[in-house]
Formats: sequence, structure tokens, C-alpha cells
Amino acid sequence: MIPPPDHKKELDPSSFAAFSDRTMVIIPAYNEEACISSIVKRLYDRGFSHLRVVDNGSTDATAPLAREAGAEVISDPRRGYGLACWLGGVNLPQGIEWLLYCNADASDDFEAYDSFAQLADYHDLILGARTSPEDRLQMTVPQRFGNWLAPFLISLFWGESFSDLGPQRAIRVSAYQKIDMQDRGFGWTVEMQVRAVQEKLRIIEIPVHTFPRAAGVSKISGNLKGSLQAGVIILTTIAQLIFQSAKKK
Repeated sequence: MIPPPDHKKELDPSSFAAFSDRTMVIIPAYNEEACISSIVKRLYDRGFSHLRVVDNGSTDATAPLAREAGAEVISDPRRGYGLACWLGGVNLPQGIEWLLYCNADASDDFEAYDSFAQLADYHDLILGARTSPEDRLQMTVPQRFGNWLAPFLISLFWGESFSDLGPQRAIRVSAYQKIDMQDRGFGWTVEMQVRAVQEKLRIIEIPVHTFPRAAGVSKISGNLKGSLQAGVIILTTIAQLIFQSAKKK
């Protein structure tokens, strides 16, 4: 990762507008009817106008509520976090230069988007890293272990240091097309980071906070089984990427 420019100065509103106008916000959602409307409204209030909620097989009113709040809704009965993220990036409107991924459960740090906007001109991939002790405590023990092990393996095999595999991130559309994402499950975030390193993208991590879910149950951290399954998928994804890298040498 390259060092960031000086982004401690106050953000020029025109800079944020330039970023938000060129950004498609992708919101994977599964049974988030209790908070999806407020998430869409908060994003509109922050200045984002291109919002896609990807209804990932919900059995509640997530889709109609998101549509009523003003978001474009893409519905697909198949489950999979990576699938939802991938569907959100298909058939983008003209002029979209960034993809911004947002959780549907109100756990994201919306204040971090100012920093995203400041860094957009200098980077291809902006990663929100949950690094403070308080934010780490929001994760289960398997999640914390996986967030240590996966970055360790990435550093070992690809020489790039990461501190998190968090979902809050933004990627330039041209860079996204270059890395050609294949994962359709919980390996999505780690594949993006490894492929970004392989393609020598300009990457930066910035600290973000994470908040308790406002509603619903996490498909990863909601129970120990889900956390362990996600961990296995992430490590399997890394193993596949290592194998693919070895074949190319």
C-alpha cells in the first residue's frame, strides 16, 4: 500500500459531491426490513444518489421497503455475499467510476465516507479497517482469528500487509474490471484484496468504526457455525489464489 496524501484538512464539499456523483453504492441485503429504509435515507442524505440494494433471497419486506425508500432493487433468490456484490456491479449507468460497498444492517461508519472522497483521486481501492480494540470486540473470536490469519497469509505469499478483511470499501470501476472477481460467497473480500495486490493497484486502508447490527442476524457472526464456515471459505479462497499464482509462474 502507498502512503496517503494529507487528508486531515477539511473536506471541500465539491470534492465529496464529485465522488458521490460518480459512485454506485451497492448494498447486499438479506432480511433487513427493520433498517433498510433508514440506510437508504442516510445514504441519500449524505449525497449519494446511485443506490442499489441487492435483495439476496429475503423472505421479508426488504425489497419493497428499499424500493419505496428510493433505491434501485435487484432481486435474486440465490444466496451468497459475493454474488450480491457482483450483481450490484453489473450494467452500471454511464459515468459511474466507483463502487462503494455498504452493509444493510447499520453497522457501517458513515462518517468515513469523507475520507473515502478525499482519497479517491489517489487510489484504486480504499479499505475500511476495523482496528481499534472497541471495534475488534464487535467481532466473534473466530472472526478476529480469521482477520489475523488471512492478512498474515497474504503478507507471507504476496508481500502486502493488511489489517482487516472488512466489507466497508470502495474500488475504482476500471480497477474492478481489471481484477475480474470470481468469488460469489464469503471469499469476496479476500479475493479482491489479493487480486488488487497482484494487479499492483493503488491500495490504502483507513480506520473505520463498526457498530452493533440494528436488526437481523449476521450470516457470518450470528453464530459460531457461520463464523467457522466463513473462515473455511476465506482460507480456501486464499489457497486457490496461491495455486493459481503458482501455475502462472
